[in-house]
Amino acid sequence: MDRMLVVVFDNETKAYEGKRTLLQLDGEGSISVYAWAVLAKHADGTATVKQGDDAAPLGTLAGTALGSLIGLLGGPVGLAIGAVAGMAAGGAADLNNARIGEDFIDDVAKVLLPNRVAVVAEIDEDWVTPVDTRMEAIGGTVFRRALSEVKDTLHNEHVAAMQADLAQLKAEQAKAHADRKTKLQEKINQLDSKIQAELQKAKDRREASARETQAKAEVLKAKAAAAKAKVS
Repeated sequence: MDRMLVVVFDNETKAYEGKRTLLQLDGEGSISVYAWAVLAKHADGTATVKQGDDAAPLGTLAGTALGSLIGLLGGPVGLAIGAVAGMAAGGAADLNNARIGEDFIDDVAKVLLPNRVAVVAEIDEDWVTPVDTRMEAIGGTVFRRALSEVKDTLHNEHVAAMQADLAQLKAEQAKAHADRKTKLQEKINQLDSKIQAELQKAKDRREASARETQAKAEVLKAKAAAAKAKVS
């Protein structure tokens, strides 16, 4: 199952050990790590992406689910992959693109306090024990959430509701007097613009999801090739 993983540590030393442990679990075949980053929360509440995976094809995941999660936790969107050490945090993120619930962000934020450091990763795991036991052994607090498509359903319902409003406005305009028609047309134009913007966002998300799926497939293909070469 594809999941978003956040493991919070008390300091950078432990976080980097956690990152190495995560990659070891990947090498052992216990999990698959698609992309990762190390995020540090500073005393003033700002955050820095200290380290990130810059190996192709993982770079194509920047700006999708993992990048959005980094942004929501305090780091710059798009710097999760190929991050520049010391880059200051800031910048908005889209909760829908992160494909996780707001409650997950809140739970992590309560533990990712100033002066703490987190390993953030998008992974595939069949069971939680390998990650939990290894991370807890080095002092990590583990959070995970399966990537969800629920937001797409909510988006469709939202667009459908606006389209219903638009149809009602047009019906009302058809029966209105001339002075009222102009005002209704303004409302129609505004609502139609919002609908088009939402449809474009949905298209962008679908395209980003397709790129992410392709990138993950390439990651797994590269791992299989490396394993085959090692056996040979």
